[in-house]
Amino acid sequence: MTKILFICHGNICRSPMAEFVMKDLVRRAGLSERFEISSAATSTEEIGNPVYPPVRKLLTEHGISCAGKTARQLTNADYDRFDLLIGMDQENLRNMYRICGGDYADKMHLLAEYAGRRGDIPDPWYTRDFHATWQAVENGCKGLMERLRNKTDGDEQAKNLYRH
Repeated sequence: MTKILFICHGNICRSPMAEFVMKDLVRRAGLSERFEISSAATSTEEIGNPVYPPVRKLLTEHGISCAGKTARQLTNADYDRFDLLIGMDQENLRNMYRICGGDYADKMHLLAEYAGRRGDIPDPWYTRDFHATWQAVENGCKGLMERLRNKTDGDEQAKNLYRH
């Protein structure tokens, strides 16, 4: 099972958006049982709060539910539990290193890397452009899905699982 944790500042906008977009991609590929996907915050200020309403609205418009999701904070134990910890921006990455005590197994990355670009996923809390963030998150998640497929190319059973 591949375990992925998406991380942003408050866990109410970008990281839950990535969590549920990725869950939807995995579900549509028929691979839900092969993945554990979640999200977390680097800060404590939104802990327990639901997904931010404009993000919930976008997810709903794409037929994706985020019901029951509430913000939680990244912990040091998450580093051992998850295979990939994917931050939305450089500040998140710095905080991820601080919380987890480094990245000795090369598990921490930025989502934009999977879309083949450098930089950050824009924070719609500040930009107010939720559609631009959606596009960046979707591109990153699709790139991540493709990377996971390529990683398993040597394994015939895994190749069959990733065909759709």
